[in-house]
Amino acid sequence: MTFYPTLVATHASIGVLALAAFWSAAFLRKGSPLHRRAGQSYLLAMTGIVATGLPMAVYAWLVRGQPVTGAFLAYLLVITGTGVWISWRAIRDRADVAKYTGPVYAAFAWLSLVSGIAVLALGLRVDAPLLTGFSLVGLFTGVDMLRKRRHRERLAAQPRWWLVEHYTGMIGNGIATHIAFLGIGLPRLLPAIDGTVLHYSAWFGPLFVAVAVKLVMDRRWKPRRMDIAANAAAIAR
Repeated sequence: MTFYPTLVATHASIGVLALAAFWSAAFLRKGSPLHRRAGQSYLLAMTGIVATGLPMAVYAWLVRGQPVTGAFLAYLLVITGTGVWISWRAIRDRADVAKYTGPVYAAFAWLSLVSGIAVLALGLRVDAPLLTGFSLVGLFTGVDMLRKRRHRERLAAQPRWWLVEHYTGMIGNGIATHIAFLGIGLPRLLPAIDGTVLHYSAWFGPLFVAVAVKLVMDRRWKPRRMDIAANAAAIAR
């Protein structure tokens, strides 16, 4: 077996572990030791996904002569890596907003924004709706992160801000995990069901579901404006 097939097989195997760990963490009681272990396993698997995905993007660009595919894979690694970092550091830095929104946070924010702009331009240039649509993820993520960094005192004033940041990052990670399975893995396992409808459903379906889940969770966990204002006033005193 040559290097590239081995790399792809390793990447796919880690993806299966990531999918299992994601749903394990989702169904376990939040905050329990098992939930934390499953979440840690998931983030570790996602780190492996990013680590094995980078040479795949380089290979597609330089060896296979597919610069568009390579660029899009690299972009997906950027937004996936951003979600992994946010999910991890939101918990670790929950007592220090300034540390959480430090230089690494800023680097991921700018990388997401710039890569989103680049993929948008590339999608428009090659007339690829998939690239054009997904560029919005990087654009929104980058702008939102830069806004939070600039107004970090507002973020600090939000009760359970770290929890909101954590599950937002994990939802983003879930998008990546399920897109990889539905859009890349499943058509290879079942070629007969592949097609245009499945292709776009596999890529945009998880995104729409994630937005709905995010809205539901925000209604439960994200503080109201009056709560934020009261907490900010208490901090100021």
